[in-house]
Amino acid sequence: MESATGSPAPSAADPAAPGDGLILDPNAYSAPHLEPGDEARMRATIEWFEQRGKVALKDADRENRWYSDYLEFQASEGIFSRFLTPARDAGGDPERRWDTQRICQLSEVSAFYGLAYWYTWQVTILGLGPIFQSENEAARAKAARLLDEGSIFAFGLSERAHGADIYSTDMVLTPNGDGFMATGGKYYIGNGNEAGMVSVFGRVDGIEGPDGYAFFAADSQHPNYELIRNVVNSQNYVSQFELRDYPVAASDVLHRGPGAFDAALNTVNIGKFNLGFASIGICEHALHESITHADSRVLYGIKVTDFPHVRQAFTDSYARLIAMKLFANRAIDYMRSANPEDRRYLLFNPLTKMKVTTEGERVIDELWDVMAAKGFERDMFFEMAARDIRGLPKLEGTVHVNMALVLKFMAGYLFNPDAELAPPERTLAPGDDEFLFRQGPARGLSKIRFSPWRDAFEPFAGVPNVARFVELAESFKTLLIDAAPGEDQQRDLDYLLTLGELFTLIPYGQLICEQAAFVGVPEDTLDQIFDVLIRDFSAYAVQLHGKTSATDAQQAWARGAIAKPVVDGERFDSVFGKVRGLAGRYEMRA
Repeated sequence: MESATGSPAPSAADPAAPGDGLILDPNAYSAPHLEPGDEARMRATIEWFEQRGKVALKDADRENRWYSDYLEFQASEGIFSRFLTPARDAGGDPERRWDTQRICQLSEVSAFYGLAYWYTWQVTILGLGPIFQSENEAARAKAARLLDEGSIFAFGLSERAHGADIYSTDMVLTPNGDGFMATGGKYYIGNGNEAGMVSVFGRVDGIEGPDGYAFFAADSQHPNYELIRNVVNSQNYVSQFELRDYPVAASDVLHRGPGAFDAALNTVNIGKFNLGFASIGICEHALHESITHADSRVLYGIKVTDFPHVRQAFTDSYARLIAMKLFANRAIDYMRSANPEDRRYLLFNPLTKMKVTTEGERVIDELWDVMAAKGFERDMFFEMAARDIRGLPKLEGTVHVNMALVLKFMAGYLFNPDAELAPPERTLAPGDDEFLFRQGPARGLSKIRFSPWRDAFEPFAGVPNVARFVELAESFKTLLIDAAPGEDQQRDLDYLLTLGELFTLIPYGQLICEQAAFVGVPEDTLDQIFDVLIRDFSAYAVQLHGKTSATDAQQAWARGAIAKPVVDGERFDSVFGKVRGLAGRYEMRA
């Protein structure tokens, strides 16, 4: 089994270590599955933040100070250039490639110190998506050169009136000689103030439907690019800008027609996968701070971490966080092994964007019940975490959009698995994930096949709550056979969102088990994770029961799906001890 002991991503679990050795600890960072130069840059990033200190971190956050110092640091280390230049545009430099393993590592590490530092990296990835998917060699070469110079990038998709509804864009390109004149506005565009290239989505005037779509590259410093304002109260610059008769040369055009539409969707697949890893990084820092604070306090003569409700909150939040890490790191393998015949990543990608980030909110909420007023204090990282964790599922990719996508896979996943299809191997080896830039049209989702989901759970059949969870998953299949949603319910998104939450838990549990087998997660931790998932399943069953359109048969199923996890006091105490062991191990330098 490949392992990376001590690393914060696909590491081997260590039952003797606090947090099973799976929680990022900047004081003991190690990522031997990365190349030495990449691991060194991760360490350099950690050291940059630690030397700068928490006082400076919080002051910059409170004053909404643009992070030019961080961008100068990454430029000096060549981080964005090294990590975000695909091999075909790297000029033969083997250190520059698009490697999802190290990209996700940096997402976790940067968000550990604040969402703003992750955000500028994230929207740079999005801005590069349409460029590196393009056959415009000049534009790709320019992007590679700008990355090497330390530039950031932006993704000009959403608009004030339409959000990310790309069918309704008001960015209009009027033919002008060999090129176009672009006029229109974009809204909520990160890095729009300083991006070296802004990938802008629009439509060609006079051409209706998909044939009129276009992506082109704009320069944020051009006089016809009017930067209007920062639309958020943040260190990030999330811009509103207007193009006023902006000259678009033929060499600026990245995509025309349906290919522009596909480039937009595929860029989201590439870039927003990182949302889950940002959520993980934020939660890890918040967990360190929360357990250290709580374990040092005594109230009413009792240590805070001895209160039963506090122990429950920490144990549940820890179980959720480990589950997030297991799922997300296994999802990397599905991304990196994808090809035109294996597109299973199209299910696990939106789950990483949606499920992992909403779980991150729950982790912070559970920790906040312990932190209470301390979580509001100006010198605590937690005050940032409690605010920023909300943005990941809500601002970068709304849950209902991702759930609607996930539901397209439900029938094939549950009822038509391919017994000959094996789960992918681990993908820890360095490499260039070139398929991500040639994903092609986003259609044929119902034809995607999956390996039998039960196979992932079988090695853990002796873990009590894994076995009980599988029983609930089988009962969900029975619901879909015996009391399937009617035609009206299939158009009722409110009903379908709850049905989707129930379904989502099954592939979520599958990848948790697959990764647990790879990294050797202790049985007590895995049992506690599925204790939480069983309670979640029961809660969603109650929600389904209460839906206005729920039929008598569906309500009867829901009542039968309310289950209590297998209770084990020794297991609970053991898992809580792993959390408590983190107390005092890490605190950001002042």
